[in-house]
Amino acid sequence: MTSHRILRFSSVHSTQRIAANEPLGTVVIADHQSAGQGRHGHTWHSQPNTGIYCSIVLEPAKLLTLALGVATVDAIAQTTGIRCDIRWPNDLMLDNLKVAGILVQLINDHAVSGIGINVNHTSFPPGIEATSLRLHSNRVHDREAILDALLPAVDSIVQEDSETILRLFAHASSYVAGRRVTVDQPGGKISGTTAGLDPEGYLIVRTDDGTDTLILAGGVRAAGS
Repeated sequence: MTSHRILRFSSVHSTQRIAANEPLGTVVIADHQSAGQGRHGHTWHSQPNTGIYCSIVLEPAKLLTLALGVATVDAIAQTTGIRCDIRWPNDLMLDNLKVAGILVQLINDHAVSGIGINVNHTSFPPGIEATSLRLHSNRVHDREAILDALLPAVDSIVQEDSETILRLFAHASSYVAGRRVTVDQPGGKISGTTAGLDPEGYLIVRTDDGTDTLILAGGVRAAGS
C-alpha cells in the first residue's frame, strides 16, 4: 500500500486548495469546508462532522476519475453494505440522488483528487438534490471506517490497467450501457441510450436515429429526471 502523509483539519475553506500545494501522496481531510469545490465551479455542501471531505495528491493517470469512482463505491460497500451506482463520470448515486462526488484537478504536475461523501447528513439546503448514506439506510455510519477502506481502495484501483478500470466502471455503473439519458451539450440537449465507453473512458450515447455521439464531459441525466 502507498505511504500517505495525512493532514487533518477541523475546518478549511477547501481541501483541494490545501492539497494543491502539497507533495505527492498527501491526503488532506477536513471535518468541515466553508467553500468546498465541485465540478464546473459548483460548491460542495460540507456540513460539519457529518461527511467525508478529502483530497488526495496523486500521479496523473489515464481514467483517474473513473478509477476513483470505483474505489469510492468499493469502500462504501465494504464498510456499510450499501452499493452505490455511478452516474458517468463522477457522481455516486443512491435513490436517484447524489451521495458522493469526485473532482480531479491537474495542478503543478499532480492530480489533486477530491472525494466528497455524504455520510451522516440528515437534511440538505433547498435546491440541493442529494442524499446521504444515513438517509438511505436510516443508520449512522462510521466515517473513519469508510476512510480507512477508501485509501487502500484508491491505491489499488488507480494502479490497474485501462482495460480493467473500464471493466470495473462498467460493472459499477448502470449509466454505461442501455440507459436512456439526456445530456447537456454546448449545442443543446441530446437524448438517447448509452452504448458503452470508448477506450479513453468517454461515454457513447446513441440517439434514436442511430447516430453515436461521444460525450466528453458531464451533464448526463437519466431520462425523465
